[in-house]
This record gives sequence, structure tokens and C-alpha cells, in this order.
Amino acid sequence: MTGVVSRWRGSRLLGVVVGAAILALTVVLPYHAATAAPPETSTPSKTAKPTIVLVHGAWADSSSWTPVTLALQTAGYTVLVPPNPLRGLSNDSAYLSAFLQQATNGPVVLVGHSYGGAVISNAALTDPDVAALVYVDAFVPDVGESVGQIVAGSTSALNVPDPTTVFSFVAYPDAPAGDLDAYLKPTAFETLFAADVAKPITRALGASQKPITLSALGEPATSAAWKTLPSWYVVGTADLVLPQAKQLEMATRAKSTVTEVKASHLSMIAKPLAVTGVIVTAANSASPRR
Repeated sequence: MTGVVSRWRGSRLLGVVVGAAILALTVVLPYHAATAAPPETSTPSKTAKPTIVLVHGAWADSSSWTPVTLALQTAGYTVLVPPNPLRGLSNDSAYLSAFLQQATNGPVVLVGHSYGGAVISNAALTDPDVAALVYVDAFVPDVGESVGQIVAGSTSALNVPDPTTVFSFVAYPDAPAGDLDAYLKPTAFETLFAADVAKPITRALGASQKPITLSALGEPATSAAWKTLPSWYVVGTADLVLPQAKQLEMATRAKSTVTEVKASHLSMIAKPLAVTGVIVTAANSASPRR
């Protein structure tokens, strides 16, 4: 019996490895074939390709951008995926600003997912090299507006009378009075946050999720870079965390170029090629402010 179980487990593991390899090829190769062009075909007036900086949101981490990162790198882009501290909007924006100033050189396209959209909006104008913004199922607050306010004014599945039904709260060291880290409960992560992502991937993502402080969700934005910079928006039409109607409302206010995809809140995992295509369009269309 032990031998049978071992062989079964071995075959399952091999299947997972092969499946992952096929997924990587499916993501990267078709996009590369469709978008990559020989260097000599580039328009002479074009400068070097901008650096793409991908910013994750709450209950995710940098690995949530892996499929998009692979596709962009294959298309010849320099891609950076810094960690988002998720400690507070001003803190997170300052971190991103410092990162841009020290880790990038030349034009930059900032891409934000979910809460990361608020961070890129708040930080972008601190670096004149930022040429464009791309929002993916993202919050796009105006000055004085918080992520929490946007959720409260929507039909989000996280907008519930009893937050403990979807969140687990954990005290963290040196927290301001009343502040807590918020995690998504496993069921909420699987059914609301990543409803159309394969269950094994969803469980792994849920286990490694980064929490966000309650204070970060309630902190108002102090800058709205979308009023100055060109922007693109990927709307997940099956998003339960940030509903389609609210996404379209914010994208319209920002005068963003909109692309709709049939995806949950994790569009960059469920529809990586569509998201990558929007980022490339933004990179090709935008000019640095310098």
C-alpha cells in the first residue's frame, strides 16, 4: 500500500511540475510571438523601453505578478516588482517613491493592483520619470478619499456588517492604538478574492498573503497622479472585491483607457496576457515628463 501511495504522490507531483511548465510556456511564448519585434524595426525616434514597475495590493505579494513579469521580460522589458509594505498609504507611497528614485533610471510605467493603485497614484508625481499609470482591478482615489471609503460606497463582498466573517485580525508590535493587521479568511480568499484561479494556486496564495493595516485602508490620499498622467485601466468584470461598476466609475473619472476582461480580482493571474498587452500599450504610448 505504501508503494502505491508513493507512486501516486510521485505522479501527482510530476503532473504539477509539467503543468507549471506548460502554463509558463502558454503565458510567455504566444505573447512573445505576438509582440516581440527585432530591434531594427523599432521607430528611430523611440527611446529605450521604459522600466515597468509592478506594485501589488493587499492580501497578495510580489509573486502575484509572476505571469505578467515573465511575459514582459520575454518582450524585452526591464521589470521590477518591489514589495509593498502595506503599513499605511503615506508610508507605502514614500517607500515606492524612494525605490523609484534609487532603483530606476529613465522612463517608468507604474502598474498597481487593487490597493497598489492608490499607492501608485499617491507616489507617481514625486518622480518626473514616471510616464504612465496602469490600474488592474485597482483603487484610484481622489485627494482626501480612502480605499475604505471606496469599498463602503460599493457593493463589494468585503463590505459586510460583521468584518470578522471575511477577515482575521492580528495585533502587531508598536501599532497605533486600535490598529490591527487584516488577513482574508481562507474561504473569503478562495471564493471572493480569487474565485476563478485554480484551487491549488489559490490555497498557496492565500497561505502567503501579506496583511494590510486597518489604518492603511482608512488613510486618505494626498495626491492624485491620474489627474496629470495618462492612465490605462484593466477592469475585471467578475471582480467581487472591487465590483465592475465601481472600477468603471473610477476609470471614467481618471479618463483612463479601459480594457474589460472576464476575471476575478486577480486579473493579472487569471488573464495575464490581456493585462500584459495593456501594459505594453501604455509603455508604447506614454512619454516621460522630463
